[in-house]
Amino acid sequence: MKLATLKDGTRDGRLHVVSGDLGTAYPADGIARSLQEALDGWERIASRLSELSDRLNRGGVPGAFAFDPRRAMAPLPRAYQWADGSVYESHFRLMQQAFDSESKLTFRKNEPMIYQGGSDDMLGPTDDIMAVDEAAGIDFEGEVAVITGDVRMQTSTAEAAKCIRLVMLANDVSLRNMILHELGKGFGFYQSKPATSFSPVAVTPDELGAAWRDSMVHLPLLLTWNGNAFGRPNAGIGAGFTFAHLIAHAAVTRNLQAGSIVGSGTVSNPAPDVGSACIAERRAQERIAHGEPRTPYMKFGDRIRIEMLDASGKTVFGAIDQRVVSFREKERAA
Repeated sequence: MKLATLKDGTRDGRLHVVSGDLGTAYPADGIARSLQEALDGWERIASRLSELSDRLNRGGVPGAFAFDPRRAMAPLPRAYQWADGSVYESHFRLMQQAFDSESKLTFRKNEPMIYQGGSDDMLGPTDDIMAVDEAAGIDFEGEVAVITGDVRMQTSTAEAAKCIRLVMLANDVSLRNMILHELGKGFGFYQSKPATSFSPVAVTPDELGAAWRDSMVHLPLLLTWNGNAFGRPNAGIGAGFTFAHLIAHAAVTRNLQAGSIVGSGTVSNPAPDVGSACIAERRAQERIAHGEPRTPYMKFGDRIRIEMLDASGKTVFGAIDQRVVSFREKERAA
């Protein structure tokens, strides 16, 4: 099934079930008011949401209306936590070789990298990316993310895989020119990682069919920057770790509460002809080839679109479609 949170004037929005083709939606009133409520009671609520989804897909729900992604908030507008990994070795190796951003880190074969980002202000798929200064190096990062149920401390990888409730796309916006300064302090990301954006819908793994295997999505991630194709790396290729590994690693010393979001990190493939899921990776390739980067970071007014299509060419999660705006100009206009 596919779930969305639509704007209703509250912080947590209103949970809706969305048809498989993203054509229609219907509120989950009487089942769960919010996605967090559904996750808290997943064992008894998921089957009722699934039944409503089946009826919606059959066209048997009077009052169903056309689904508009512009009304969507992030599936979880605020979450108990947002923990983002970096599982694609080709992305890390490029960054390290070009000394572009993550060069101070070490990619370990036996342990995934993960950091805890801000989870109190998630952006919807068409919300503006607000930035203070273009000089910060505004970059998009196309990722896949999962939402978990409750995860026990010291859970195994096999058990962690069973804790994945929903899958969605993410745009983990980075301010590249601030990253090295923050990492140099030895305390990790903070100001260099503004609000993260998510796809219009989150889907249960079974909705992905054969594309979901080994706790990963095996489909290309399509990125379009200012109307031009930028990258199409496959999220199932080149990952040194799976979501099950990331979840188990996050739960080594603590429990994870239902409603925790875990990200894959920037999707990246070893083959350069598929393009990239972030500007920094392209800049790294340019630095290696030409001695200097040639592609600038995003400017105010730029637009980024991130989407994933299934084998038949239909959108799976809907598209993240955002523009970059000046925070100060938006504040003045308000």
